[in-house]
Amino acid sequence: MSNPARAETVLALQRFGMGPRPGSIVAMGSDPRGALIAELDRPLTLTAAAGLPTSAKAFRTVADANARRTARVKQAQQQAKKQQMAAAAPAMSEDQAQGQVQDKDAAEMAAKQAADAVPDPGRPMYLQEAKLRTEAALAAEIGFAERLVWFWSNHFCVSANKIQSMSGAYEREAVRANALGRFVDLLLAVEGHPAMLFYLDNLESMGANSIAGINRSRGLNENIAREIMELHTLGVRTGYTQDDVISFANVMTGWTLVPPGADPQHGGEFTFNPRLHEPGGQAVLGKRYEQEDAEQGRAVLRDLAAHPATSTHVATKLARHFVADEPPPALVEQMAKTFRDTEGDLKQVAIAMVSSDEAWRGPPSKLKRPGEWVVGMVRVTGITVVDPVLYTGGQQLLGEPLWRPSSPKGYPDDEASWIDGVGRRLDVANNLAERITGMADPQVIIEDVFASEIAPEVKQAVGRAESRQQALALLFMSADFQRR
Repeated sequence: MSNPARAETVLALQRFGMGPRPGSIVAMGSDPRGALIAELDRPLTLTAAAGLPTSAKAFRTVADANARRTARVKQAQQQAKKQQMAAAAPAMSEDQAQGQVQDKDAAEMAAKQAADAVPDPGRPMYLQEAKLRTEAALAAEIGFAERLVWFWSNHFCVSANKIQSMSGAYEREAVRANALGRFVDLLLAVEGHPAMLFYLDNLESMGANSIAGINRSRGLNENIAREIMELHTLGVRTGYTQDDVISFANVMTGWTLVPPGADPQHGGEFTFNPRLHEPGGQAVLGKRYEQEDAEQGRAVLRDLAAHPATSTHVATKLARHFVADEPPPALVEQMAKTFRDTEGDLKQVAIAMVSSDEAWRGPPSKLKRPGEWVVGMVRVTGITVVDPVLYTGGQQLLGEPLWRPSSPKGYPDDEASWIDGVGRRLDVANNLAERITGMADPQVIIEDVFASEIAPEVKQAVGRAESRQQALALLFMSADFQRR
């Protein structure tokens, strides 16, 4: 290949993929755009996920463990209380009173030990899911499809801080399964997923005139309606009103999950509870929806997916994520038009993006988010197996803990949000360089993995490094690794 062609291949791997890995430049051939598109024809399923529990099973497992833990703590407290009563006397000396304090401390210790005897299964599930997801990114030839999964998972984010057991399974079941399909199907899958309903506090939202609302004097929760409109579909300032939010929130009442204690076989699965649902029709964005069950919500979601504002919002976010903080307006419009013309075919929107010259013209100035940067470093070494504890710990250190965004907005995609944390990347780069110094040669990475498409000043700095570890750290901290 000519140098310009080689440079475009590296740009394809950096901007749209997970970064180069040994052999990836040769595998892409002389048509990087065609290679990106071809990757979208491969299945996104994870065969290794067969051994992982469904989100509902994970939820039930954690609920069962919590119930056992609570029972053990109560038993320990009851036993301690019996012992205290047996030791009590009608009148206590000072020594006896001090002994009672010690008995209380012993009771608290016994309760803690009882709780610790039933570990939380949610953490191991989270780590298993993190390992599977990360290794899929490391093994991908290009990683364009995996990047799309990551993008949509962040667009429709949930937080493991609130629903740890389901966070990874949610991405597999709702996002990965629909990331290259139609937007409406993806939207229906994520909004009806128990993890999203739990995260956005819809489980007990009830209409004022519903059976539960009347009997329990509880109210409406607007979170899911507002976030769907503002973040997931239309975008901010696109014409909807607070009345639309309230009406849509009423539409979504009754969308909940089966309580694990009520049904040990189906606990944690989606269900529609008519007792929570606000009766009657609702008007959203000037249209009446008269359905009386979950179809009312699905009808609103279908119309939101087809709204022109949604196409622009989605196209803008995709272009910002992959191309530039201020994406070319022509590219955004082209992607939005493809979205509208294909009824939200996300694969065709992705193809439109990488087929457009506008997506390739800008220099690699987009700052990688921490997760992309870490995976990019590991990929160049050829490592395909990770320790999820180390990986998630690194993500935490860099301010992007996996599946733990601070709000429903997800992690930001602009440089201003991440530039202050670049200094912390040096610690991670040094740590990785130290661990792989015996198996990774920086010169091989430059010449073979990157096909020498590295800035001359970086090559010079690497060549002058005092040790291989220092050379690797310098390489990892260079703009060639930080930007795309």
